[in-house]
Amino acid sequence: MFWEKRLGSWADTIRGESALPLRLVLWNGQQLDLGDQMPPKVTVKVPHVSALSYLLTPSLFNLGKAYVEGKIEVEGRAREIISIGSALAKHALKPEGRFARVVHSLHHTKKKDEEAIRYHYDVSNEFYSNWLDENMVYSCAYFENGDEDLATAQLKKIDHILTKIQVRPGHTLLDIGCGWGALVIRAAQKFGAKCVGVTLSQNQYDLARERIMKLGLSDRIDIRIQDYRDVTGSFDRITSVGMFEHVGAKHLPEYFRKICSLLADDGIVMNHGITTTDPKNGSTAYGAGDFIEEYVFPYGELEHIGTVLTTMQEGGLEAYDVENLRRHYAKTCGIWADNYEAHADDIKPMVDDRRFRIWRVYLAGCAYAFAQDWVSLYQVVCTKADREPTLLPWSRRFMYSS
Repeated sequence: MFWEKRLGSWADTIRGESALPLRLVLWNGQQLDLGDQMPPKVTVKVPHVSALSYLLTPSLFNLGKAYVEGKIEVEGRAREIISIGSALAKHALKPEGRFARVVHSLHHTKKKDEEAIRYHYDVSNEFYSNWLDENMVYSCAYFENGDEDLATAQLKKIDHILTKIQVRPGHTLLDIGCGWGALVIRAAQKFGAKCVGVTLSQNQYDLARERIMKLGLSDRIDIRIQDYRDVTGSFDRITSVGMFEHVGAKHLPEYFRKICSLLADDGIVMNHGITTTDPKNGSTAYGAGDFIEEYVFPYGELEHIGTVLTTMQEGGLEAYDVENLRRHYAKTCGIWADNYEAHADDIKPMVDDRRFRIWRVYLAGCAYAFAQDWVSLYQVVCTKADREPTLLPWSRRFMYSS
């Protein structure tokens, strides 16, 4: 009776302030509609009174955990589930709670980083192929006009990067966190580069090498399972796409210093990665960051672009071009989330129910987070610091020339 009264009072408050298109179905058959829209867009089934604690303190971490762990059942489109869950979190948390988690720095080691990467990326190649594009590019696409399909936008992203760093035939290129090899394949085929790609994922390594062999590019592309800290040599161009989020806050100067040591004196490097929009490097809003850390990206840490630029300089690099692609990543994640929903029947047999749910809310949640300016995506082009600027073009026109 206590919990039912408390829930009723909570529901009345939500109706009065937010009127969400949400229905709660309780263990005893009772239904509570939190808005006037019929039928509601989202239905949450609460099979036991013990699950009410998640709803009455509805941070995105609590709501996500309840869904992932099977404490509640949720019906509706993933994007609408995330939108309504976020509205509940905003209602429940104080404004200062948006980035309220104490900022902490995790202890990164090669072993922990390898375990985290394999947890995330070694689900299966077939799993990823159901919602990524045909080239298996798992990073922000580039929608030059806004109406491109995903595969076209991903190729445009790769070309945008390689054009920005002025790759020329014969250049040596290192791709840190090479994924399934799409960037190095494009760099070798279209731009004439000789490439090295490193990853910590066995699945990515296997498929990338298979693709490269089929394309007859084995003499121009070397794919390795290798930690970036163990790479040696000198490279004319270096790319890091969607990787530095795993480095750790304390290790960013070391990370950029390592890149600087691998870069030729007249070389150019591109770092493409997700950042927080909190200037104090706090967690992503309303408990979303805690959910991602717990279930999706163990040991992942996001820093503000200001911190990124500072640590680049500390690492011996000078940033000369910075581009915000937040809108592009919101669209990319939205397409991924829709693809995931569309192929749900094919994906479910590949993973257990818990992991299926994790990825369902994660992809839709990322689309929402980028759209709401909770997180962002920056491409930063750098050269070695303290160099004559003569290798730099006078304008950015070369990045967009046909």
